[in-house]
Amino acid sequence: MDRRQFVRGSILGVLASAGARSMIAESMEAAKRARIAVSSYCFYEYFENTREQPGGKTIDLLEFPEMIADRFHLHHLEILAGHFASTEPSYLKEVNIRLKRAHSSIVNLPLDIPGTSVGGGLSSPNATDREHVIALFRPWLDVAQTVGARSVRCDPGKIDSANLSPTIQSYQTLGAYAKAKNLFVIVENHGGVGSEHPEELVRILQASGASVGALPDFGNWPDQATRERGLRLLFPLARTICHTRDTEGDGSGGLIHFDLGQCVQIAKAAGYKGFYSIEAEAEGDVPANIQHVYDELMKSI
Repeated sequence: MDRRQFVRGSILGVLASAGARSMIAESMEAAKRARIAVSSYCFYEYFENTREQPGGKTIDLLEFPEMIADRFHLHHLEILAGHFASTEPSYLKEVNIRLKRAHSSIVNLPLDIPGTSVGGGLSSPNATDREHVIALFRPWLDVAQTVGARSVRCDPGKIDSANLSPTIQSYQTLGAYAKAKNLFVIVENHGGVGSEHPEELVRILQASGASVGALPDFGNWPDQATRERGLRLLFPLARTICHTRDTEGDGSGGLIHFDLGQCVQIAKAAGYKGFYSIEAEAEGDVPANIQHVYDELMKSI
């Protein structure tokens, strides 16, 4: 081999190596994006059924998959029950068509539906009240199955720390129904026992069966120490998603900032393999809020 051939071969080798590194980097970026979802909660004020301020721009759930895919190149969604305009079969069929068109999927449905907190909700000491609430949740598990979701979030209502049995019984019943539909029922740390005493939430989940798990939220904790302890307890029980953000309300209109990267590290240490659902602030420049959380996630996961 003469010198010219040697140099040419060396250059080609360097270029090939650089190309391989670029392909690996692109593959790693794609793998990260594939674990990120966007919650429709971020657009709370844009959906007619949930907005609190009248007027302004509105969006429709049928537009949502393509909007998120075009703007953020993300294809996994978490859709609030209140953002479905209907649960009629014809409407759900159209939802599925729009999802397919955007190459997207729904991961989880948070079921914030009227009547499910009455009398203590799933944790009511009255069995008739609990059965009524379960009956309200059950049709939404059918909806979740129809639109291809993997889980639903059902809040426990008012948990009695001195008697967790009613809550456990409710989740056992819902979990059995969910299992038959290849779904998980997941429970978030927000409000009361779930946020302030995560150990009790863990006891409920562990006693409720394999189809019931945790939905860890990086926020919703009373202080940093409880955040770290609670996330370490909940992530081993997480099934499908966690809620990802780096701010939460301080109760007086301001925001508390915390370390998203630290929360992700706790998730990774627990072996978490699910989705990171972006639940960015629903006020101000919402797309910019989502982009900020997305950028922070891409640095961490």
